[in-house]
Amino acid sequence: MEKSLSDIITIYAEATPNPDSMKFVANKMLLPNDSADFRSSERAAEGGALVKTLFEMPFVKGVFIMNNFVSITKNEDYEWFDLIPDLRNFFTEWLEQDKEIVNVKVSFTPDQETEIERKIRQLLEDHVRPAVEMDGGAIDFKSFKEGVVTVQMKGSCSGCPSSTMTLKAGIENLLKRMVPEVIAVEAESA
Repeated sequence: MEKSLSDIITIYAEATPNPDSMKFVANKMLLPNDSADFRSSERAAEGGALVKTLFEMPFVKGVFIMNNFVSITKNEDYEWFDLIPDLRNFFTEWLEQDKEIVNVKVSFTPDQETEIERKIRQLLEDHVRPAVEMDGGAIDFKSFKEGVVTVQMKGSCSGCPSSTMTLKAGIENLLKRMVPEVIAVEAESA
């Protein structure tokens, strides 16, 4: 049976601000309404076959899956130039065989949020998340206590040298300007 154009899987690699992370983008949705972040091989089995197989590769330090991309964080002993062709082929074959992408629990938003928490979450969703996703990562709202917003940076943003600058110069300034009750933004480690 001949494949139609919509059946052809394409994968391209895209650099992120984190030099140790690369974003592999597919022409199909992988995890449309959630994200999955694995920062250790010990947690890889929770993620299912794809994540487990990736962590069996000697250079993989982290795997983040969201929407139509997978961000890989590599060990600094390896060069992307050597890894990209093999990873593109690996992802293409995996998707062509329609194998499981990830096994994740559905995240949920607490329904007893305050009005300020709702506003913060909406600002993060509308203004911050798209930019962070373009860089191969994600940001999750964790809490708002005594004027301090706590977020979690995931994917290529986790441990990225420029994420602290993004957090303080970008996100903190936006939230302080739009929500006067915010005095600081801090990142929680994954």
